[in-house]
Amino acid sequence: MAVLALLLCLVTFPSCALSQVQLKESGPGLVAPSQSLSITCTVSGFSLTSYAISWVRQPPGKGLEWLGVIWTGGGTNYNSALKSRLSISKDNSKSQVFLKMNSLQTDDTARYYCAR
Repeated sequence: MAVLALLLCLVTFPSCALSQVQLKESGPGLVAPSQSLSITCTVSGFSLTSYAISWVRQPPGKGLEWLGVIWTGGGTNYNSALKSRLSISKDNSKSQVFLKMNSLQTDDTARYYCAR
């Protein structure tokens, strides 16, 4: 019966399953061309030693573009088109993941998101 109640909760209120999981980006807002962008993703409700974190962006009027991922052990993979300008790192003890992008261009105009 408890399992049924949980399933009903998940179907009726999907947010109840992940209500404690949060990822929040913080950064400068606007960065001039040729400058560097640094964004911090602070997570709560789970450990970075248990989940990988990806970075994506969405240019105005376009779909999502995957930038890269940092795995639980600290290894990284990057979008090959951006690899030379991107760096992703993390601090497990602070529950923070960091994105740095160098040599910004107008094509880099987008909203940037971290995702589990």
